[in-house]
Amino acid sequence: MTEEQKRSFWQRAKEAMGDYIYGMASHEMTRQALKTRGSMEHLFILITMGDLLGVPILPPYYSLRLLPYVVPQISTWKRRMLREKDLTDALA
Repeated sequence: MTEEQKRSFWQRAKEAMGDYIYGMASHEMTRQALKTRGSMEHLFILITMGDLLGVPILPPYYSLRLLPYVVPQISTWKRRMLREKDLTDALA
């Protein structure tokens, strides 16, 4: 093994170990951030498009202005909002 191959091996091992430690340290924070982002998006859609579920919060004019940005998410949002929930869902 030449000196360059040894250096390359140790460099790759160092990078792999750094990536491994970084992944272990930040995995839970990343999951929590994505979960929070999803909840905020669903709350935003509820506030703006609540008319679809019978919850009139904003005047329809503002909802119609935001409709082009929300259309791709409406089907999953309605499914999530209309899903029956109870106390045990919050514990999981």
